[in-house]
Amino acid sequence: MADNKMIIEERARDIGSFLVGRLLPFRKKRQVGPFTFIDHMGPSEIKEDKYMNVDQHPHIGLSTLTYLLEGELEHQDSTGAHQIIKSGDVGFMTAGSGVTHVERTPDYLRNDAIYPVHGYQIWVALPKELEEMSPRFDFVAKKDLPTWNENGLKMTLVAGEGYGRKSSLPVHSLLFMIDVEAEEETTLEIKGQLEGEIGFVVTSGKVIDEDQTIEAGQMLISKTENECRITLEAKTRLLIFGGEPLPEPRYLYWNFVSSSKTRLEKAKEDWKNKRFPMISNNNTYIPLPGHRTK
Repeated sequence: MADNKMIIEERARDIGSFLVGRLLPFRKKRQVGPFTFIDHMGPSEIKEDKYMNVDQHPHIGLSTLTYLLEGELEHQDSTGAHQIIKSGDVGFMTAGSGVTHVERTPDYLRNDAIYPVHGYQIWVALPKELEEMSPRFDFVAKKDLPTWNENGLKMTLVAGEGYGRKSSLPVHSLLFMIDVEAEEETTLEIKGQLEGEIGFVVTSGKVIDEDQTIEAGQMLISKTENECRITLEAKTRLLIFGGEPLPEPRYLYWNFVSSSKTRLEKAKEDWKNKRFPMISNNNTYIPLPGHRTK
């Protein structure tokens, strides 16, 4: 492989009922464009004693993008948003100055049946001038996302701009995220179609780049902009993401992202002292790591 690319292996972590794989951040590459954090959930099965129940927790300085390949998820947050996110939909919660949310298996799926779940939760850092914006939640259904066929590929523009198209999802910086599916082996040309840094997450199948094979659970990152050309084997699906990098470094602590370490400290104290906005009629609370509530 040329030295202008790197492959990142998914690292597993446990979040209770689920084992998820983390792709970003990585010690040699903290961000791809404004994308700061990528967790891969599943593929798993939802069934009794394995329901998703992520209690109320906070965020600042970022937008969380939820995209499911299979299954359904119930989202609720302190802006008042309450939304069922299904396969192919995109949920986009912008934390800004501070938001809390919960994620759970919808009540109507809590029965004796077994359901698949497979998807990604992605953090997009906000530009410095928008880090303290008012929180908001945006949702675009699968049917309303730009979808087209190109060179034997089915392509869906989940967020941002690319290939001469623009998603209706409101975003806050120059970025892109595209879902690509290949029925037969084919080549994907990137040059001139996307702007900024670029990464590929292989969700199923295999991608060939020169003499290297990138498989499901791996991420390929190009160290040069807009010069990639890759081959997808038949029955391959991948996510392409990236965009223009933010000019300042971003610092992460737990669920917080900021260009200021001082702001991270304030967020810690605010959560410990329950000064964040909270969801109405929801008393759940995930403590700050290492901090026990009284």
